Amino acid sequence: MIRLHIPHDLAPGAALDLDAGQSRYLAAVMRLGVGDEVAVFNGRDGEWRATLATVGKRAVRLTALSRTRPQHVGPDLDLIVALVKRGRLEIIVEKAAELGARRVRPVTTERTNADHTRVDRLRAIAVEASEQTGRLDVPQVAEPVKLEALLAAWEPGRRLLFCDEAGDAPPVLAAGLGEGPWAILIGPEGGFSPAERERLRALPYATPVTLGPRILRADTAAISALALWQASAGDWR
Repeated sequence: MIRLHIPHDLAPGAALDLDAGQSRYLAAVMRLGVGDEVAVFNGRDGEWRATLATVGKRAVRLTALSRTRPQHVGPDLDLIVALVKRGRLEIIVEKAAELGARRVRPVTTERTNADHTRVDRLRAIAVEASEQTGRLDVPQVAEPVKLEALLAAWEPGRRLLFCDEAGDAPPVLAAGLGEGPWAILIGPEGGFSPAERERLRALPYATPVTLGPRILRADTAAISALALWQASAGDWR
């Protein structure tokens, strides 16, 4: 069944007016008509069955029927990633949504090559990936900030999995990850500067790890780190 993320509150009989893009997708691309059903979720009220109540050229209205799945939120996991080229950053956001990250937080570092990104585009990718993967929420995608500013405002109690490309740290599965909120940090294509690496290794909440002996692109590193974190701590706990 087609799944859509919507902002509306969900309750039996609620009228749900879709935006132009979603309306066009259902009516013109998927060619659905009045009476056809879709699944909807808003990140708060679980997943619901909804039926197409009215179908126009530019607008579709749904009617919520009944809840099919209660609300579930995955692990409290942030993916912090240095800005990279647009295509690779879009892949990172898509896979972060598929692998259950709750937030994606882009940062700039001393060796960051890209200096800006379209956050609205990244948020749209996160929504689409969440619709397709069956999760009941959408990861937040934050505006980029400097790494130093992010560390200065670090949330107490959140641990940091620092993916250190130097290769002299233990593998992720040997690092003894425990309970609690976590963040994964992936560096830029040029790696962290010596000063940044020293700063990160000195943080009391940071756990340096290696992703193996090979040099990985940022998107490969992010996917690998997320998968290994899931294998160790996963959202089934």
